[in-house]
Amino acid sequence: MDTEAIRKDFPVLDRLVHDDRKLVYLDNAATSQTPRQVLDAITEYYERHNANVHRGVHVLAEEATALYEGARDKIASFINAPSRDEVIFTKNASESLNLVANMLGWADEPYRVDSDTEIVITEMEHHSNIVPWQLLAQRTGAKLKWFGLTDEGRLDLSNIDEVITEKTKIVSFVLISNILGTHNPVEEIVRRAQEVGALVMIDASQAAPHMPLDVQALQADFVAFTGHKMLGPTGIGVLWGRQELLEDLPPFLGGGEMIETVSMNSSTYAPAPHKFEAGTPPISEAVGLGAAVDYLSAIGMDKVLAHEKAITSYAVERLLQVPDLRIIGPATAEERGAAISFTLGDIHPHDVGQVLDEQGIAVRVGHHCARPVCLRYGIPATTRASFYLYSTPAEVDALVDGLEHVRDFFG
Repeated sequence: MDTEAIRKDFPVLDRLVHDDRKLVYLDNAATSQTPRQVLDAITEYYERHNANVHRGVHVLAEEATALYEGARDKIASFINAPSRDEVIFTKNASESLNLVANMLGWADEPYRVDSDTEIVITEMEHHSNIVPWQLLAQRTGAKLKWFGLTDEGRLDLSNIDEVITEKTKIVSFVLISNILGTHNPVEEIVRRAQEVGALVMIDASQAAPHMPLDVQALQADFVAFTGHKMLGPTGIGVLWGRQELLEDLPPFLGGGEMIETVSMNSSTYAPAPHKFEAGTPPISEAVGLGAAVDYLSAIGMDKVLAHEKAITSYAVERLLQVPDLRIIGPATAEERGAAISFTLGDIHPHDVGQVLDEQGIAVRVGHHCARPVCLRYGIPATTRASFYLYSTPAEVDALVDGLEHVRDFFG
């Protein structure tokens, strides 16, 4: 993969910050940068095709509808969905997770979550995959359970048969952790969930941008991810769900587009996916995400994954050479994603991030919306460097040099 040629597609990577510092962007787990091809697709939509979808018979409405639904086709192919109608557009992965949680709270049997049932998550989840389930448990009386973490930053599945039981209705977990980088063992969790008849929800926000994502191979019931971490714009997310579930479960939001018929006494709903897309959808954002999928598909997700494995392996090797640096999570590049969280002695991560920023190096600091992980390891926060298809070994070297400067700065 020609990384230097790819970098030319991203105008922001040529920026100088703080007057004369070349930008080193290592905050891709929070949001990725956007190539010209995506920017051009969004601009062309607004300049030539801007209209509301599904409603009009004039040429602009028909063009906008074709672009919007065309993006759905692209994403269905990208994730190997059996049907395009299983792809639902949301505003982000958080909304996708909330959508499923609310559907299950309102559902009829056999999907209903109530006081006699259990919800299972993990201790390494993003807050977006914790809070919706806490709210559902509070509202319904269901019991919330979770898998803990090992000292190495992996899920502790030693008690899987006790955590996932006959009472479990839904198991929701992250495919790749945004703070630990851990790539979780999907097959083992899905196998146990299927044994007891529980549904499986996978948060693939840190996986879809970085590796081939095959929803059929995952054997989950729902998969969520977001556009802005995979070269697309903000304001667009995806929920994939099995067709039969989407047909049986109730809608999350009510309004225009999601209805079949409406009277003053009752309403009937459109088939999926429109059943779950109330109101004017994120049209330009979907067009942009479709262009991002085109860009990634043209490169090949196998090549993206191979590049990031190499960069991550190099980064782990270099970071472990920095005195007083502790990686939080798996300390090898195997079975991990392209985000590496660490602490540096007793220097607070916010101070680390600020000094790195002065050198033009953009990282993320804090608990990364995964505070239970920080509590588990007894740390206030971490510094996180995260890589993508345009990241280079030279940027890893710049990070390591920057951390040496941080150590010198704080004595």
